[in-house]
Amino acid sequence: MTALEGILGDLAAKPAAQGLDRSLSCRLTDLEQTVRGRLARGTVRELRAEPDEQSLEKADIRFTMASDDLVALTEGRLSFGSAWASGRVKLEAGLRDMLRLRTLL
Repeated sequence: MTALEGILGDLAAKPAAQGLDRSLSCRLTDLEQTVRGRLARGTVRELRAEPDEQSLEKADIRFTMASDDLVALTEGRLSFGSAWASGRVKLEAGLRDMLRLRTLL
């Protein structure tokens, strides 16, 4: 949870994220859990973990990765671009959000 708060907090603090108000989720495949929250007013709020089988609602911005990759991203041992290009990290969002996230990531 701390690693996810670090990555999402950095993303939320960027000027391009100031106008966003979107639901977020990060599915951690090896833990079979999904962490949900909200990106609003330059912060990430209401982070909570739930088992995958309880996670029915689709978030506006969805990440999927293993927990080891999340920690590596947080520690700077893995860049988001190379992780995404290699398929280690998946990102799903609407077209407008994808364009805006491109500048944030």
